[in-house]
Amino acid sequence: MNDTAADRLDSHEIPVWLLGELRSDQAGETGAVAIYEGILWVSRDTKIRRFAEDHLRTEQSHLTKINSVLPAKSRSRLLPLWRAAGFVTGALPSLFGARAIYATIAAVETFVDEHYLQQIERLDREQLLPTVRELLADCREDEIHHKQEAEQAMGAGPQLVLRTWCRIVDFGSRIAVAIERR
Repeated sequence: MNDTAADRLDSHEIPVWLLGELRSDQAGETGAVAIYEGILWVSRDTKIRRFAEDHLRTEQSHLTKINSVLPAKSRSRLLPLWRAAGFVTGALPSLFGARAIYATIAAVETFVDEHYLQQIERLDREQLLPTVRELLADCREDEIHHKQEAEQAMGAGPQLVLRTWCRIVDFGSRIAVAIERR
């Protein structure tokens, strides 16, 4: 998506439903940045730190892109909450090692993949804002890659405790989106 197209968008051109979705995307990408910052704050494992640093750069790029199309007056007022939640979501599993980190990332990215896909499909159905659709599709592609990378690094599926943690992460993600859509 080019910046000139993004600069021309304002809240009058973006349907109300999409403003809510983009606000939830902003909150999610803010949380994602904080997840990787939390991992980096705790983990000293070189492989994990490289994984987190690479993903952090991607999530920061996503946040910048989302902010470029979301009008300032429609942005989330709860970003401090999402930063804190994201940081804990990254730092806590880091205390338990690589598998916990990878399981957490896989859970988050599974949710994000579905979330972006729903938005893309609605934009396609309504034949709206192809530049925004392209931005979301690009972000989704990166998130799918993150999920696949985490799943491959994790190996076998998570055991009971990690599965429970991943359900909590998924539930928290769904609650955050519901809040930001309003």
